[in-house]
Amino acid sequence: MKAQRESWGETLVSLAASDPTIVMLDGDLANSTKADLFAAAYPERFFEVGIAEQNMVGMAFGLSTLGFRPWLSSFGVFFTHRALDSVRMLLAQTGAPVRMAASYTGLLNGRNGKTHQDIEDLAIMRAMPGMTVLAPADAVEMAAAVRWAASHSGPVYLRIARDPVDDVFSGEYAFRMGDVHVLREGTDAILVSTGVQTSRVVDAADELQAMGINVAVVHVPSIKPVNELALREAVSGDAPIFTIEEHSIIGGLGGLVSEIMSSSNVCKRVTRMGLTDAWSESASNDYLLNKHGLSSARVVEQVRASLAENSVEHS
Repeated sequence: MKAQRESWGETLVSLAASDPTIVMLDGDLANSTKADLFAAAYPERFFEVGIAEQNMVGMAFGLSTLGFRPWLSSFGVFFTHRALDSVRMLLAQTGAPVRMAASYTGLLNGRNGKTHQDIEDLAIMRAMPGMTVLAPADAVEMAAAVRWAASHSGPVYLRIARDPVDDVFSGEYAFRMGDVHVLREGTDAILVSTGVQTSRVVDAADELQAMGINVAVVHVPSIKPVNELALREAVSGDAPIFTIEEHSIIGGLGGLVSEIMSSSNVCKRVTRMGLTDAWSESASNDYLLNKHGLSSARVVEQVRASLAENSVEHS
């Protein structure tokens, strides 16, 4: 079990050995994001910009016009809020091959509080034309996503969690943009998740199975673009759908699934689980996950309650 930020840093160091166009720009957070691994390996290709994310995006765009393939390292909240205009104008609208390594996203930096917990980033970036939005499940998928993003021709927003989670994938995994992964088959409910939340959902599915409740688990690492046909097929059948994300229920994965389902001829119930239009707070990771219904135990609790309620409604 390895933290995604470590996997990101190590993979970039490996890729840069054979690709001299890879450069790194950092927002004075290298020791937190693990960009310091790249700085130590390639100091001549590492640029410490300081607390100036808007300038960092501009510099990266300029470097991209000279044939470089920049990576940007900072906390996700600074890309999606502080530097948003620069991201929109210089990266998304031009299609520049710049990759944003958005660390410390979601709730797993609990003690930093609501100023640093970015629970709106997927909605913001998903709505931006031309932006690719990726949320890998674990360190294995992170490494594969980094390798893919390194050769992608347009801008990428890569969601990176601070703390490690149990691995969902094996070392043989190959990332393909838009893929949808059915990790568990089940008939009683379909749990759809993204990012590191998927690891907790897999644990919840195991707990539910022990209780005699057979649920499917679907992982969506590519928030934009996504293979809509594959997603529809993954959530087909009569079982109710639950979207579970370490993000606001507005505009993220839940919005994506609801939009795709509403544009099809299938009418199915979609229950969105995540932060319900509320800011988080400074607290331990475990406390925050429990409070917002995202720990495996709380996922089990909510799915059981919803299935029981649905059973009563149809009895």
